Amino acid sequence: MTGTIYLVGAGPGAPDLLTLRAARLLERADVVFHDALVHPDTLALAGSAQLVDVGKRAGRISTTQAFINRCLVQAARRHQTVVRLKGGDPTLFGRAQEEIDALIRAGVACEVVPGVTAALAASADLGISLTRRGESRTVAFVTPRTGAGESDGDWVSTAAAAETAVIYMGVGEAERVSKCLIAHGRSSDTPIAIVANASLPEARAWYGTLAELPALAPAGLRGPATIVLGEVLRARLGATRGNEMKHAVAERVEKPARAAGGEG
Repeated sequence: MTGTIYLVGAGPGAPDLLTLRAARLLERADVVFHDALVHPDTLALAGSAQLVDVGKRAGRISTTQAFINRCLVQAARRHQTVVRLKGGDPTLFGRAQEEIDALIRAGVACEVVPGVTAALAASADLGISLTRRGESRTVAFVTPRTGAGESDGDWVSTAAAAETAVIYMGVGEAERVSKCLIAHGRSSDTPIAIVANASLPEARAWYGTLAELPALAPAGLRGPATIVLGEVLRARLGATRGNEMKHAVAERVEKPARAAGGEG
């Protein structure tokens, strides 16, 4: 028997952001090979499937891509419906092409089921549009992350030229990202936001400028995070800075009053 491999996008995290097609495939899957950060409630939809964790995490021992490719081919020869469940969208920084190529070489049928990518979830959480009439007509999705022996590519020029850019897997390299973009002509005053765990209840955002990015990046950040930069964030940055100033003024006014009251 030769089954079909479905490369399915699990979305940014929230289980209810799955597409209907993705949910239906999980419900009838025989085997699900899933990434490390897929939500447990999403995996629970595959109630009758064998679940295999093949996730990759930066800086940790991870499943090799060659091993995953072999597992997919072998599974297709034993099962009718095999789901390869990837965070976000399979075709964005998910090494989907390597898996597709391996399946084609082995004569295995495969289909791609799109998912909501992290950039879209981040913009939704921030309450901003990645495009805006008269201000942003170009959007770039880039990553500075490279594998062993790979070239850096031209992510810097692309992100520097786009009116809005979303940087995947860049928070851990915040200082390099900031320096490279400024060196390539991006203003150090460009508004930026770091969004962690987009679409989930524990989602958080930090606002600042490109020059402030290295200091802004939270140490020991857990979960996936993206960097959004561009003038579409200018109003949100201004509002955030305004609130910070109000809080600081309140602190200066209230603390002496509390101290005086305590002495009386």
